Amino acid sequence: MNIGAWLFWGFASTVVLTTIMSGAQGLGLTRMSVPYMLGTMFTRDRDWAKLIGFGVHMLNGLVFSLVYVGAFQLLHHASWWLGALIGVAHAAFVLTAGMHTLPGLHPRMASEQFGPTVARLLEPPGFLALNYGLQTPITILVGHVVFGALLGGFYHLR
Repeated sequence: MNIGAWLFWGFASTVVLTTIMSGAQGLGLTRMSVPYMLGTMFTRDRDWAKLIGFGVHMLNGLVFSLVYVGAFQLLHHASWWLGALIGVAHAAFVLTAGMHTLPGLHPRMASEQFGPTVARLLEPPGFLALNYGLQTPITILVGHVVFGALLGGFYHLR
């Protein structure tokens, strides 16, 4: 495994993914902020939640990029299209299993079955994260495909 390439391109791909997701939120395509959702798992303070969530999201990006790199190593091939294909699978996982289980993991998020409480004020994402906007699944898909394409296109096997 090429550790230097993994760390550099995993970080760079995560920055681009986060930029796409934040840009989509800023443009009104989605109401979802992954860093904010992650950060509120650790604190109630909105400003700190964004900062902590950004750090957690960057670490998650490196961990997930390691999965991509593991697949490249296993297949003895890294390319933009293979990375993009893995990105489609990653986005499908995030949109279905990830968003479905998030309310059960998040101490401040309501669930589909039980509405908000004093402690659980965040809206649950719902199926395909559609509670955060109709274009949310598209922005998640695009972000993860670009993440994978960048990682696969620039990661070099040893």
